[in-house]
Amino acid sequence: MALILHAGSKNKNAYKALIAAEYTGVKVELAPNFEMGVSNKTPEFLKMNPIGKVPVLETPDGPVFESNAIARYVARLKADSPLYGSSLIDYAHTEQWIDFASLEIDANIGNWLRPRMGRGVYLPPAEEAAISALKRALGALNTHLASNTYLVGHSVTLADIILTCNLYTGFSHGMTKSFTSEFPHVERYFWTLVNQPNFKKIVGEVKQTESVPPVAAAKKPSQPKESAKPKPKQEAKKEEPAKPKPEADEEEAAPKPKAKNPLDLLPPSKMILDEWKRLYSNTKTNFREVAIKGFWDMYDPEGYSLWFCDYKYNDENTVSFVTLNKVGGFLQRMDLARKYAFGKMLVIGSNPPFKVQGLWLFRGQEVPQFVIDECYDMELYDWKKVDLSDEAQKERVNQMIEDHEPFEGEPLLDAKCFK
Repeated sequence: MALILHAGSKNKNAYKALIAAEYTGVKVELAPNFEMGVSNKTPEFLKMNPIGKVPVLETPDGPVFESNAIARYVARLKADSPLYGSSLIDYAHTEQWIDFASLEIDANIGNWLRPRMGRGVYLPPAEEAAISALKRALGALNTHLASNTYLVGHSVTLADIILTCNLYTGFSHGMTKSFTSEFPHVERYFWTLVNQPNFKKIVGEVKQTESVPPVAAAKKPSQPKESAKPKPKQEAKKEEPAKPKPEADEEEAAPKPKAKNPLDLLPPSKMILDEWKRLYSNTKTNFREVAIKGFWDMYDPEGYSLWFCDYKYNDENTVSFVTLNKVGGFLQRMDLARKYAFGKMLVIGSNPPFKVQGLWLFRGQEVPQFVIDECYDMELYDWKKVDLSDEAQKERVNQMIEDHEPFEGEPLLDAKCFK
């Protein structure tokens, strides 16, 4: 009798048991017509796993859930299974690497990618922590694989199967070539395993992702619809004397005027922000002579102020694309200030950790309070008002506007403009 595995055919956690079955010769079949979100919510499925998670293995002795437990069960159905090595220490090391694959690799890949796929709240600091932990784990794995073809001994064990299935998610969804190139032995190991016949039969052709998925837009929770209540039967109304109609202003309150932004109440400024933005965008040559000179000719120190910002946690900027995404997300969230601000954000350095520094032009003499209240990124930066009596600070403004390179002795990884 074949064992029945309840899961989708593309579920990497199901791959673990299916690949193990190929090595042990155990017959495992996928449940026919399984549909995630439907099949796993039936009363029959919930009897096998009360929380409705997949995969679940149906056996003659009862169901087994949790993918690693299922893979262990399948691996040990064969008395002389090769998937646990040939000694007690091989067994211990196999279990060791299974735990490592789950706690250090799978967990951190999930913490990184789930929020980007809309399956969790996206928080840049949490993403950075997940990527940092993942790179630490991959570094340790890379060191081990520098002198080992497999995790344990000289052949495939269950640890290799589980680790490769966990890495599969990273390679196919988030870990680009530029990311994995830091770990050449991990790359060699992964591509060797997924091209083994018993792996390839289950997983098929594997392609490495070329990009990290963008952050999925957060979905607003749907409002529950009020259930239609049967209207009580209306009793016949007694005739009442007609009441005088209220005056129009009593009957319907006039809509309240929308509160003005405090920056709109400031005295008029001689600087027209849109004119500066056009000059910046349209100047293609002689930038210093045209755009920078034009900026200072337009600048109104009474109506506007200039601010330097410096990211507080630059030592955490160890991954280039994560740092760039962080800055891009900040600029997107600053959209509410587009009418009142112009900004330049520089990502500095050729090697990590990268420095993130910026220059902002704001209407008024302070960083606008509504921006501080609405854009959580603001508190991640130290803000310092530019002292225009200091020629060094004024020159720094010039260099940041024109993306001068090297900037303060270092190359620019990227420069972004908010306008």
